Amino acid sequence: MQQLNDFLLFIDSFIGSAIWFPYALLGTGLFFTIYLKFPQIRYFGFALKIVKGKFDKADDEGDTSHFQALATALSGTVGTGNIAGVALAIHIGGPAALFWMFVTAALGMCTKFVEVTLSHKYREKTADGTMAGGPMYFMKNKMNMKWLAVAFAIATVLSSFGTGSLPQVNSISNSLNATFGIDHMATGAVLAILLAFVIIGGIKRIAAVTEKLVPGMALIYFIGAFAVIFYNLSNIGPSIVSIFADLFTGSAASGGFIGASIAFAFNRGVNRGLFSNEAGQGSAPIAHASAKGHEPVSEGMVAILEPFIDTIVICTVTGLVLLSSGVWNEKHVNDFQVSDMSIVLGTDYTDQSDEGITKLYGHISGETPLPVFSGDLDVADGSIQNEVAIIHARSLAEDITITQNGSLYSGKVNILDGKPVDLDVIFTGKSLVHSAPLTTIAFTKGFFGDWGQYIVSIGLLLFAFSTAISWSYYGDRAMTFLLGSGSVKYYRIVYVVAFFFAAFTDTTIIWTLSAITIAVMTLPNLYGILYLRKDMKNTLEEFWVSFKKEHPDEKTPE
Repeated sequence: MQQLNDFLLFIDSFIGSAIWFPYALLGTGLFFTIYLKFPQIRYFGFALKIVKGKFDKADDEGDTSHFQALATALSGTVGTGNIAGVALAIHIGGPAALFWMFVTAALGMCTKFVEVTLSHKYREKTADGTMAGGPMYFMKNKMNMKWLAVAFAIATVLSSFGTGSLPQVNSISNSLNATFGIDHMATGAVLAILLAFVIIGGIKRIAAVTEKLVPGMALIYFIGAFAVIFYNLSNIGPSIVSIFADLFTGSAASGGFIGASIAFAFNRGVNRGLFSNEAGQGSAPIAHASAKGHEPVSEGMVAILEPFIDTIVICTVTGLVLLSSGVWNEKHVNDFQVSDMSIVLGTDYTDQSDEGITKLYGHISGETPLPVFSGDLDVADGSIQNEVAIIHARSLAEDITITQNGSLYSGKVNILDGKPVDLDVIFTGKSLVHSAPLTTIAFTKGFFGDWGQYIVSIGLLLFAFSTAISWSYYGDRAMTFLLGSGSVKYYRIVYVVAFFFAAFTDTTIIWTLSAITIAVMTLPNLYGILYLRKDMKNTLEEFWVSFKKEHPDEKTPE
């Protein structure tokens, strides 16, 4: 299994995690922003009118309203990335990473506009009377490239498991077990039953659930977030300044944070922004294709709101919670993760001087690595006896103890290339933390105190579960494209069963596979919308001509 995971990581290094991948996404968004003259700005207000149903017609074809399609797509994008992804971006890139998330979202709004418009335009009515759309349909119906459409659809089915189902329930069960002590299998069983009840009803039941779930979960999350923001109101000004202050110089060292270059801030901000709002991936257009409408452009305009809500609003709120609470650059007691550890020779390291910070940063960035320790660590009553230091989570760890089965450990721990080989012992100490644990700590620094951690756990539960619901529909429509409507019921059974088992099994390999399948979805989709750029422009022009005839008194933002 490890060999397979290593092989997938090797493939991912050339596709999903390759340095050129985010530039392809950003470049496409920038191209269409200029080509279509900043539609994400000009049409934003008009999009709000469409969501409210102002221009709906009684005979519009489709399965859901504009708002339901938006809610379904948002439930797929608003997920653990909004809680954990922002914390990881700031942890690695510093406050400046938030700015690049904003930029990514702004360009992503335009990409969403284009991919949703084209997917809605070339959608089809299936044998069971429901609508089916997405990039695979414009690849087949307009580009005449069915092989590319098939590749996209297969990748969508795999991504529905790798992105939407298995890792989500795994995150939920781990969070509920850590916070409330609930058994992993019990969590999987209850949520699998709920998931089956929702998705068996098809898009209409999914939409009916998501249109209530998305506003509800956002409200709960915002209550907890603003309890922290208002509690630390005096820190909001400096927090906002910190986002822009080091924009072109890199984030300076602060507290336990040893600094980040411009490249780190840019890469992490762009990476987290792209994977938070999924602009360019081609997933959200599948949900929007179900929306009622007599023409496609209006639904494309609705999609403009998605990256704005997901990244500019929710991710910004999370970022301000992390920055204003001050926890992002503080060291906290935590159990060390082997993947984040590096045991180095010597003890004369410090993060309290410029020289010390330069040494540590050189090691973490890989520019000037420090000599790492290999051999046996001698441990007595939980304390390391060797002349070594531990760097964990991009910080110099302090007050380290080693335990085994809850008791202080005495003996030897085998270390290879700076990392423990014996995984039956736990390293605990003070260091920076990241991802969901960092956001959890931040939520305890407000009016709710320690109760704030439960809001994060509930948020993770709702965000992740809603993602699983939406991605089941994406896989459903991909199966319909590949094998017809009759295959959907079998897909749903497998989806729910896999969801249950993933609650208590290791999903590492699934995360790796999902990174590859996301890239296999994204690259054909970007190629497709660029290929159909003239079609998109003509469709937009025709929309405004038709709209003026139908609504001569309505002011248009063209």
